[in-house]
Amino acid sequence: MPADDAALGYDTRNPAVEVRDPLMNVLIVDDHPLIRSGVKAMLVHHDRHAVVREARKLGEALGMLGEENGAPDLILLDLNLPDCSGLPTLTAIREAAQRTPVVVLSADDSQGTILGSLDRGALGFIPKTMDPDLIWSALGIVLAGGIYLPRETLAEGGCVRPGGCSVGASSSATGGRLPEIGLTDRQIDALRMLVQGYPNKVIARELGITEATVKAHVSAVLRAMKVTSRTQVVIWLAGRGITINDLRPNRTADSGNSDHA
Repeated sequence: MPADDAALGYDTRNPAVEVRDPLMNVLIVDDHPLIRSGVKAMLVHHDRHAVVREARKLGEALGMLGEENGAPDLILLDLNLPDCSGLPTLTAIREAAQRTPVVVLSADDSQGTILGSLDRGALGFIPKTMDPDLIWSALGIVLAGGIYLPRETLAEGGCVRPGGCSVGASSSATGGRLPEIGLTDRQIDALRMLVQGYPNKVIARELGITEATVKAHVSAVLRAMKVTSRTQVVIWLAGRGITINDLRPNRTADSGNSDHA
């Protein structure tokens, strides 16, 4: 992938595991045969060992995800399917595959749809009109733990690159580091998982804390960044070139002991 869109390897399914050679096991959910075959051909062209499954309806995709060992490494999702349309499609997929990165691949690239997809936990949004080489780069970013968005979405945040922008390359004044904004270690843990699209109950289970504590941590993060939603958090980070891998707490005795509740 182009160096400008490179993101540090990070396994979004396990916050403690770095990725060197992520598997390419992909589920494409789209009702258009030409789109599915085109995306599959692109994936196999770049990785001949890729395992690519296809579903043309939401129900079919949910059935695949419910199978033993059915969770892929990445889901490419068209929001408008024969049995479900719009953002509820993404909600259903996210509920069925909470630990799997989902990238929306859509002909509707309106700001409302893009931001709504982020709010519902998508880790990327790719317009179907995008050049295939850029699509491949975008998927590489997401597989490596980054977030990919069309550049127009982040232009107001000061992050503008050819073809799109990611929580990735460190080009801002922060040098790709989370600036000191008064977050505790546990709040940074919650932030990292929030950006990856985990729901609060999963964050609570992974961190060994209550959902109420997760909500308190997320509220503290939003206040510190002076934003009001997960979408704005993503844009805030992307505009500063901060990767998911950069969201690592500096473990100290004080901050580690204060957030166990």
